[in-house]
Amino acid sequence: MEELLKAYYADNAKKLRGLVDKILSKFGGLSDKDRDDFYSLANEVFVDAMRRCEDIEAFDVFLYACLSNKIKTEMSKINCEKRKADRMSVSIDAPAGDDTGLTVGDLIADRFDMENAVFEKMGQGYGMRTMLYLRKLSKLQREVLQLAADGYASDEIKETLKISEKQYADCNAAIHSYRNVSILF
Repeated sequence: MEELLKAYYADNAKKLRGLVDKILSKFGGLSDKDRDDFYSLANEVFVDAMRRCEDIEAFDVFLYACLSNKIKTEMSKINCEKRKADRMSVSIDAPAGDDTGLTVGDLIADRFDMENAVFEKMGQGYGMRTMLYLRKLSKLQREVLQLAADGYASDEIKETLKISEKQYADCNAAIHSYRNVSILF
């Protein structure tokens, strides 16, 4: 047993770390902290393997199998936690409420009010960036934007302009698209 300890823990546990690195090479995206956690786990597995293995000749194979199983189990736990977080996430385009036509993104608080920024008068008229932005929009999109800036709800805008839900959604997407809005920044 003393010889096993010396063999695996000589030179800062080089042999034990080598086994762990060999197993971890099958997995990607691990940080140095993750590796350190697996090295600590390997110490626990090593002690347990020394207690359970009766055949010193087969210890290397036994230890590798124990390490491999334990690391795979831990990786499964880590990935399970990641999947839980993914299941709890919600798209900002998800509907918020029943038939309101609002999305989660519409309800997120933000200090930037794009409609007001567009229609805010600067001096004697619109600023240069605002004019460039407005030129990128179609006539219908500008009308939707103006009504939204005036405080109309989405249903009121659709009724006033006599447009469908899809037309409204398309206009709204163009009005808020980064390609168009980026000129305002």
